[in-house]
Amino acid sequence: MNCHQYFYSADLNILVQWMMAFDQIPKKDWYSILGASPSASMSDLKQKYQKLILMYHPDKQSADVPAGTVEECIRKFIEIDQAWKILGNEETKKEYDLQRHEDNLRNMGPVDAQVYLEEMSWNEDDHSFSVSCRCGGEYSVSKEEAEEVTLISCDTCSLIIELLHYS
Repeated sequence: MNCHQYFYSADLNILVQWMMAFDQIPKKDWYSILGASPSASMSDLKQKYQKLILMYHPDKQSADVPAGTVEECIRKFIEIDQAWKILGNEETKKEYDLQRHEDNLRNMGPVDAQVYLEEMSWNEDDHSFSVSCRCGGEYSVSKEEAEEVTLISCDTCSLIIELLHYS
C-alpha cells in the first residue's frame, strides 16, 4: 500500500491544517527545513521547496515502505509545506525574518534599557526612529519595523534596548 491509500487528498489537507495549528508551539528554522540560507532568493526558496515537496509527497512513496517511514514522510511533507507557506509569501517571510532577528538579539545578552518609541527621534529622510547609545553609536528602527519588533541592537556595540509603546 502507498500513502495515497491511507489518506485521500481532502483528508491530507485537513491533517496539514490540524498539524500546522499545533505544530507552531516549538520554534522551527523554516530555512533549514527547505535546506536554504536566510539570504536565499525567492526563486531559490521556491526551487528547493518544489524539489522537496515532490520527494516527500505521499503519492510518490513506494508501496513497500514500512508504516513508520510513511508517517515520517507525511510529517516531513507537512513541515516542508509549512515552511513554504511562511517563506513563500513576502509578508509572512518578512515577519518571520524579523522574529528570527529578535530571537537572535534576545540570545545575545540582557536588555540594557527600555525606550519608548515616542521618545525616539524621527528621521524624515529614511523614515526611521533613532536614539543614541551610551557608546556613541545609535539604535535605529524603521517605521514598519517599530510596529513589529521589541528589541533593537546598537549599530556599533553589543548593547540592546527594548522598544516600548505608550498605551
